Amino acid sequence: MAGNCCNVETGCSKDTPGGPRFRRALWAALIINAIMFVVEFAASLQSGSVSLLADAIDFLGDAANYIISLTVLSMGMLWRARAAWLKGLTMFIFGIAVLARAGWVVASDITPEPLTMGVIGGLALVANVTVAVMLYAFRSGDADMRSVWLCSRNDAIGNVAVMVAAAGVFGTGQAWPDLVVAGIMGTLALTSGASVMRHARSDLRSVAPEPAVNG
Repeated sequence: MAGNCCNVETGCSKDTPGGPRFRRALWAALIINAIMFVVEFAASLQSGSVSLLADAIDFLGDAANYIISLTVLSMGMLWRARAAWLKGLTMFIFGIAVLARAGWVVASDITPEPLTMGVIGGLALVANVTVAVMLYAFRSGDADMRSVWLCSRNDAIGNVAVMVAAAGVFGTGQAWPDLVVAGIMGTLALTSGASVMRHARSDLRSVAPEPAVNG
């Protein structure tokens, strides 16, 4: 089929969107993110941490995004660009939700438990660095490939921030470090989501059919 990177004549390069190396990396990333969502969500409920909850929801969103990527992997550029735009929108909405949640918790006067935050944040960092390393080679591909790299990069940054927040909560005995980090994570999701959507729109324009000329 036209636009498909794999066909009988040419085969498929290991580093192309439909290549076996990229597909294996996506499956591994999907499994890691699904497991870490369960672990981190349970820990966020136990610790009362907003930043940990935000990171858990991000794991869930990434798992869903990897499913989308795997679904459109062998399709043409048009469908991959549409999927990337949808993932960018998901990241953007996630950012809004995190910022809204952090704003609501400001008035609750709940101090999270820092030890759980630090331990689970460290475990999540190991998971996300592993995924980021696997996807690093594909960071300069089309919008869909770039979006999965951005997800893993943002998650690793978020995990470091959660650990910093845990140290801040431990040192101050107050919730504001957790809320500040949640706000940063929400803002990062907003900017990254906007970046992916811009890249996807550029890809969509590049594959859009030219208008017919009358006459």
